[in-house]
Amino acid sequence: MDETVVKCDECGSRNLMLDPVRGERTCADCGLVLESDIVDLSAEWNQYEGTDDKSRVGSPVNMMLHDKGLTTDIDWKNQDYSGKAISNATRTQLHRMRKWQKRSRVSNSKERNLQQAMQDMNTMGSILGLPKTIMDESSLLYRKCLEANIIRGRSIPGVAAACIFISCELAGIPRPIQDVSSSLRMGKKELGRTIRNVKSALKIRTGPKTANLYFDQFCSKLQLSPAVRVECEKMYEKVEKFEMDSGRGPTGLAAAIIYIASITCGQRRTQREISDIAGVTEVTIRNRYKELTAAFDIDLEAYE
Repeated sequence: MDETVVKCDECGSRNLMLDPVRGERTCADCGLVLESDIVDLSAEWNQYEGTDDKSRVGSPVNMMLHDKGLTTDIDWKNQDYSGKAISNATRTQLHRMRKWQKRSRVSNSKERNLQQAMQDMNTMGSILGLPKTIMDESSLLYRKCLEANIIRGRSIPGVAAACIFISCELAGIPRPIQDVSSSLRMGKKELGRTIRNVKSALKIRTGPKTANLYFDQFCSKLQLSPAVRVECEKMYEKVEKFEMDSGRGPTGLAAAIIYIASITCGQRRTQREISDIAGVTEVTIRNRYKELTAAFDIDLEAYE
């Protein structure tokens, strides 16, 4: 704002105050309004939540909204610009405008599908505790599925869950399919079939999963210390060296390694506790840990 007035005309005081909301400059000593209706011609910089940079172009794009958050919302408050209540006729008109504005945001079946999918994915991401980067990648995958017409004949939540599962794999933090299916209350076979169809249609290739990718997730859920995590990595290096991971499921192998490491580090977890977290049976854990203890000559009874 152009500060042309520097002294009060009434009392001569230079103690002036500026009210940027009302656009007025007043004298702090006598209260005289020296300027009114001041126009700010400078840039209007706004800082939005979740960003470090100031922007003049509105809030950042949100991939978890079907329209990416680029539409305009009509405020729900029935007030004018000065805060005064509006008349009944204007309130009725605003109500109709809000109603048609909401309808215009979803104008066809594709947008309705995308809106429902984004709502489901937000819920799934919250249940699984996934970061925003994974959810944004999942949203992009689902949009590609919609463009490729993969959704036809399949449920929206099923394809959304498959996109989330694939995004976790691409980010290097895979989730066991049992964990995803049970958390989202979906059939394991149906989810697995949808995942394969999406990968095939979009030509997505994910490398083979290894046991060490699950150590952080399982140890965190079992509330094990970093010392156990380090011991798991050391043992897995031996497993890789002797190629003992060949032909064995990564989740079962990870569960067995964690079971051994928890005992050797004095933070024992039962096979039942680990099987519930890893989504494998106790028999699988028993078979794997017996193979490992025999191969590396580990006597777990010595740690009892």
